[in-house]
Amino acid sequence: MAKKTNKPGQSSLPAAFSFAIQGIAYTVRSQRNMRIHLVVAVLAVIAGFVLCLSAVEWSVIVICIALVLATEMLNTAIEAVVDLASPELHPKAKIAKDVGAGIVLIFALLSVISGLIVFVNALIRLVGFG
Repeated sequence: MAKKTNKPGQSSLPAAFSFAIQGIAYTVRSQRNMRIHLVVAVLAVIAGFVLCLSAVEWSVIVICIALVLATEMLNTAIEAVVDLASPELHPKAKIAKDVGAGIVLIFALLSVISGLIVFVNALIRLVGFG
């Protein structure tokens, strides 16, 4: 039986996972905000265990964490492509970078609001006021 080869430009599944992990690692190493998001994510997970979140509450927290981390990575990719295409300052390059940062800000604010709703509700339930 002949060995299946990948199409030109197509990576094997293990290579694709390796590239994705390299992208995550690059973002963590190079982006201060990604490290901040990760610290906040760890704190949210710890708070979730302490407050005994329900499955639905955990789902909200996990989705929010994933969205913020993913949008931070998207913003990093946008910045890299813009820097490659336009190494000099250009008004449209600024727009692209600002819009990318705005995407992250929207999801970060959404996550803070969602987290407050989940954690305050869980705290009220834990101390017996609900």
